[in-house]
Amino acid sequence: MSQLRTKGKSSIVWILMGLMVLGLGGFGVTSFSGGTTEVASVGETSISADDYARALQQEIRAFSQQTGQPITMQQAQQLGIPQAVQARLIAAAALAEQARRIGVSVGDAQVAQTIMQADAFRGPNGDFDRTAYGEILRRERLTEADFEADVRDDEARLLLQRAVAGGVQTPEPMVDLTTRWLLETRDFSWRELTEDDLPAPVAEPDEQTLRAWHEANGDRFTAPETRRITYAWATPNMLSSEVQLDEAALRAVYDQNIAEFQQPERRLVSRLVFPDAEQAQAARAQIDAAEKPFESFVLERGLTLEDVELGEMTEAELGAAASEVFALEQPGVVGPIQTDLGPALFSVNAILDPVNVTFEEARDDLRAEAALSAAARMIQDRAPDYEDLLAGGATLEDLAEETELELGQIDWTADASPTEGGIEGYETFRERAAEIQTSDFPQLFELADGGVFALRLDEIVPPTLIPFEEVRDEVLADWRAAEVQRQLLAVAAEERVAAVAETAPAPAPEASTAGANGVVANPGRQPADPQPAATPAETWTMEEGLSRSDWMDGLPPQLLSQAFALAEPGEVDVVDAGDRVFVLRLDAINDADLGGEDAGPIRQAVQARLDQSIQADIFDYYARHIQRGAELQLNQQAINAINAQVQ
Repeated sequence: MSQLRTKGKSSIVWILMGLMVLGLGGFGVTSFSGGTTEVASVGETSISADDYARALQQEIRAFSQQTGQPITMQQAQQLGIPQAVQARLIAAAALAEQARRIGVSVGDAQVAQTIMQADAFRGPNGDFDRTAYGEILRRERLTEADFEADVRDDEARLLLQRAVAGGVQTPEPMVDLTTRWLLETRDFSWRELTEDDLPAPVAEPDEQTLRAWHEANGDRFTAPETRRITYAWATPNMLSSEVQLDEAALRAVYDQNIAEFQQPERRLVSRLVFPDAEQAQAARAQIDAAEKPFESFVLERGLTLEDVELGEMTEAELGAAASEVFALEQPGVVGPIQTDLGPALFSVNAILDPVNVTFEEARDDLRAEAALSAAARMIQDRAPDYEDLLAGGATLEDLAEETELELGQIDWTADASPTEGGIEGYETFRERAAEIQTSDFPQLFELADGGVFALRLDEIVPPTLIPFEEVRDEVLADWRAAEVQRQLLAVAAEERVAAVAETAPAPAPEASTAGANGVVANPGRQPADPQPAATPAETWTMEEGLSRSDWMDGLPPQLLSQAFALAEPGEVDVVDAGDRVFVLRLDAINDADLGGEDAGPIRQAVQARLDQSIQADIFDYYARHIQRGAELQLNQQAINAINAQVQ
């Protein structure tokens, strides 16, 4: 078997995750090394600069999507993202090197199958698209030969992974134990305490107490970081009044979109074809007798309702069925009617009235739409002039004075709700507002509606404690809520102690006789039943047969989780749900029934999940063992160069 020089990356994973279509342009990465520099190697398996750059920019983008905020390379380094990417690529390279060393490989047929099944290379019809395949590889600066070699290496690594851990199974006792834990149910009772349960009303705090609370809980009364931004912008809506539209242009738009304004009467129709007229007639008879609906015959044929739906049909489009279908004045079924496919029943699901909007009726809407479209084109035509002014050193104030752009200022925060019609309502503006630094020069950016804007960061105001006088009412409400919660927890603790004492077993009665050795004689005695709680039963809400995954509508999840944290029936606990307080009593623990109807599928799912977890652990140990014995070389200079270029 010939030995190929392999690359330590996972092309298959990139394809299946859709990473190949992302490209590097969004991060300002153009060329790293001409495609030859290696950032690391494990034996004869190398990790190229492009491999590392591609993986790094994807990891940064994924993290930005998760947090909802773009991050810089400096922030990524502080979070350890480059190191994590390097570790992942080195691990993959070590596995690829091991597969190469022991001669594990796959044939051309497997490589072709993997590539043709990748979603990234599918065309509009869902099949493999040869053109898309070539275009995506070109965009990623990969030749077909290199990419297919990567796929072969990845398949070999996966083959190695299956050989190492594929046969591992979880021991049966572990599966049963986990299944029992999942299927166990509990009965419990709870009572919510409210402010009405306090022994006395909450006293009003004095000014000193409130000021101390304001200072001690400053994080709750702190204004977020504020970015003071000056911007200049123009939108089609702002300039639409300047657009001049003549009647002929509006008439032309109306004629081009005549199908929206002039539509004949239509029917929403479904068609079910039968093998012969007798079966169709029998079905129609059952439908008329209300024995079966039309939909039942569809399902009996192994079809779905979508399979037989024709959609909106005009009389001209229905052909031979038109007269009967359009004769109906209400939704219903007609037929059998002979069609090109055979005898069929037609179900009319809705009747759509004709649409007849005259030019005069549509003129105002057409004018507004055409004006916005023309204004957007006007802005795009003038955008190069705006850019030239900015490039020549014009300030935003100059830009607003010399062009149609309007000047504005905003104190922007990341969590502020946008005002209606404000520039902060545009996603592009919010992204730029979060990224811009005071040293950045204004640039022109495009808005989603065809408008443009440029912005300048004037000042960053750090998070600041809001003066007490401005938030006194909020401080009072916050203190009072906390004080009510504190007092309720104290009352709940007292009730818990009382409930525990009242549910404890009663002491054994005195025996009437004693043996010679002094032992009380009480043959056949059973433990005393718990005494009922003093709290009236109607004040408790009882829950029966709840599992760990159940949902209690209107109640905090802490109530259920704490019910499963109690060890023995009769135990009582206090549930602090942040802004609500409960007293909780465990009534019974119901063991899981592994022979039940639901137990089988759950046990199979548990088995699969545990198998996967154990297999992953074993393969992780195997991969670490390989890396410890591998000959690893790092090109730190190349790594630093890529880190500096990724933006």
